[in-house]
Amino acid sequence: MQVYKTIESLQNALSGLRKPSSCIGFVPTMGALHQGHLSLLGISSGNNDMVVASIYVNPAQFNDPNDLKNYPRDTEKDLRMLESTGCSIVFLPDDDEMYPEPDTRVFEFGEMGQIMEGKQRPGHFNGVAQIVTKLFDIVQPHRAYFGQKDFQQLAIIRKLVSDLDYPIEIVPCPIVREADGLAMSSRNELLTPEHRNAAPLIYKTLKDAKTMSGSADPNQISDFVLSSISSSPYLKPEYFTLVATDSLKPIISLPAMAPVTACIAVKAGGVRLIDNIDFIS
Repeated sequence: MQVYKTIESLQNALSGLRKPSSCIGFVPTMGALHQGHLSLLGISSGNNDMVVASIYVNPAQFNDPNDLKNYPRDTEKDLRMLESTGCSIVFLPDDDEMYPEPDTRVFEFGEMGQIMEGKQRPGHFNGVAQIVTKLFDIVQPHRAYFGQKDFQQLAIIRKLVSDLDYPIEIVPCPIVREADGLAMSSRNELLTPEHRNAAPLIYKTLKDAKTMSGSADPNQISDFVLSSISSSPYLKPEYFTLVATDSLKPIISLPAMAPVTACIAVKAGGVRLIDNIDFIS
């Protein structure tokens, strides 16, 4: 496994390795790797001739300076984990390399970018779009792999690729969960023992809500979810929303004519957790 810290050195290496018939898979990460990340790398490794991973904590997608400051970082551990996956190349840039000048580009995603995470974290998806396009331009992969835990981000990236005509296949990868159901996340490392013990209630509540899909309307389901999460003194719901899986349009009545996904964000002390579940397939 080779590690490159500059765009020039990475592109020189990739140029020497590219072949007309070979495929490059790309897994962008912000480090603090866990089994969820490794599952993406495993899927990519099984479907491409070469796997490139990036580790970069992108300041442009943090609307809360404290969240950026506290985001977990352990580069040496990350590199050891990547080496065990069959990853070929790691791109490990710093801020000066990725943003030598301020990135003033503005991306518009319409309603898709204004609800849920877009509403709670103003500017977040613009920062995501800035770094994803930079990385796509640098790596020029054939396929890029993203976890479905960040469900709205995945939809935004798909739209971005379509709008900008990138010749890249976006591959969604299933959520990887702890034994108690909590969706794996780098931020889980920041949970106190009390908040960690409470956090599995999020997924349990989503599963319980799904059983209501045939007998309740969206408002009743939302009331149940928010009440269930709020029953824990360690959890505070930010939102629960039923959306059309493809368009992210809010669902205002059931039954729906298209697949529906239930999305949630919860504060567990100072840590923000998101999750989702296929509600109606």
